[in-house]
Order: sequence, then structure tokens, then C-alpha cells
Amino acid sequence: MPGGGAGAGAGAGGAFLADCRARVAFDLLGNTWSSVVLWALREEPARPGGLRVRIGGISAKVLTETLRRLEFNGLVERRSYPQVPPRVEYALTPLGRTLLPALEALGDWGYQHGDAVLEAQDRAQDRAQGQG
Repeated sequence: MPGGGAGAGAGAGGAFLADCRARVAFDLLGNTWSSVVLWALREEPARPGGLRVRIGGISAKVLTETLRRLEFNGLVERRSYPQVPPRVEYALTPLGRTLLPALEALGDWGYQHGDAVLEAQDRAQDRAQGQG
């Protein structure tokens, strides 16, 4: 559907077809770490070690995979500097910056509704344990 909105790119019956543009966005952000890495780069470029400190809980391997995926999709650029030791840093591209308002809105939703989600998870775990 032209014009944007929640149904933009949806096919017949609202299904998100494999080639629809809305699904591209969902796929990009569906990875656990993509949104977190993009948000961590919002203020300034960072070296991988600095990103790991900012983010916390992400392994070097997973960070590298995430940065490569974001770079492949044009959301992050890798800058290397010819010095000893070699220095590499990552920065958001203009395209990557266009996602910041959506990520902020998602973060706001999490802040407002996170307790309810955690409570629902606790109830589900309690039910599962009661059945075992």
C-alpha cells in the first residue's frame, strides 16, 4: 500500500509478503541486538570495545555479526584508520539515523508497559511449572 502507515507493504488480507518493504524493516529489527546496537551508536561513533561496554551482555562475536549485518543493510558504516595498532570505529549512516525515532518510540513503549510484560511472563512460567 502506498502512503505508509501500519499496513504499508501488506498484501491481501494484511499479510506481510516476503518482498514487502514493511517486512524488510521488521526483519532488520527482529534480531535481538540490532536495535540495541543502533541505539548505542545514536550519539557518537564507537569502537567495538566501547560498544560492548555501552551495551553490556553482548559477546565480541555477536557484536561483530550484528555490526556486519547492519553495515550490509546500510545502517552502519565501518571506518578504519591506518595507524598502529589499527583502529576501527562504527557510526550510524544517515539511513540508520532515520530509525532512531522508531527505536525511541519502542523504548518508550517498553518503559510504559515493561512491567506488564514481565508480569505476564511470570504468570506464564507459574502456569507452566504448575503443569509439570
